Amino acid sequence: MPDFSYDRLRRSPDVEAENLFAYDATDRMLVEHALASSELVGTEVAVIGDEYGAITLALTDAGLEGVRVHQDSATGRIALARNAESLGLAGFTSHELDRSLLEGARLVLLQLPKALSELEEIADAVARWAAPDVVLVAGGRVKHMTITQNEVLGRSFSEVQAQRAERKSRLIVASGVRPVPDEPPYPQRATHAEFALTLASHGGAFAASRIDIGTRVLLEVLADSVDADATQRVIDLGCGTGALAAFYALNHPDARITATDRSAAAVASARETMIANGVADRVTVTHDDAGADLPDASADLILLNPPFHLGASIHTRAATRLFEAAARLLRPGGELLTVYNSSLEYKAELSRLIGRTEQVRRTAKFTVTRSFKR
Repeated sequence: MPDFSYDRLRRSPDVEAENLFAYDATDRMLVEHALASSELVGTEVAVIGDEYGAITLALTDAGLEGVRVHQDSATGRIALARNAESLGLAGFTSHELDRSLLEGARLVLLQLPKALSELEEIADAVARWAAPDVVLVAGGRVKHMTITQNEVLGRSFSEVQAQRAERKSRLIVASGVRPVPDEPPYPQRATHAEFALTLASHGGAFAASRIDIGTRVLLEVLADSVDADATQRVIDLGCGTGALAAFYALNHPDARITATDRSAAAVASARETMIANGVADRVTVTHDDAGADLPDASADLILLNPPFHLGASIHTRAATRLFEAAARLLRPGGELLTVYNSSLEYKAELSRLIGRTEQVRRTAKFTVTRSFKR
């Protein structure tokens, strides 16, 4: 059988750049480990964290039918579909991180997540829903791996064995499912009395159930300018756990609000946040790529705390894509409230993409600006 064409894979619609790739050595090692088993059945394989489809499509190309896959990012899901179409491959199914992904699975392949909390939630889900004899094979780049990851896996599995490093990557094989608690460890919740706000978070959500310092500054700006009589169409773009959307809904009972994020963990968290704050009937939470499924000129106000990382890489293009999305989504005269690290100096870019931009607040680390759609 010829080698799989990894080089044909693309990240699109995610950011494409010289230092960003659609696969890595860990993907190859996970595939090689899986295909080394002569008894492997596709319907007994689940793949988690396959960013652009390299693992899933390589297994499908090798003849495994019925592989199940969970990807956190909306862009990764689109990229998988596009890469599958480009390569003429099919026969896999996409799932959320739930029972449908893992029930009956005897082999789970995992690209190790950055957050230990996300790894904890995944390991619990595998132990909770997969077959009793399941083997979890987790892989990552050696420079990003820690002993603590083994310890987290050890809470759900009795045997955790790190393999020899190859090509700057390493696999960890976990087996022997331990008993699971009655309730899953996530979502977790925390109440923030200063904003009368409760946040819920799944393991993969940025900042967990804390309020990150950038969001805190933007919440303070919103708290200083509350107008309960305002009726607006509002979008929380890149909503994370939904702090901004929930706070706005609590203080603007007539507003129509959409919270959207490309992360499935963030979306699941935001939905739980809306329930916890009693605003689930007034906030719609969607999972898509930079608001791509939302109509043009549909917002009077957009709230945005953009990321400046893509995976392990610092890359400002992630923020630019959200600025471009805001330009499409805002009606003429609509406003974009943005908070960002002051060192990034986005004001000129916001002026170019949106329109007149003014500084609202500046702290030692963060700047809040208001941009008006021309």
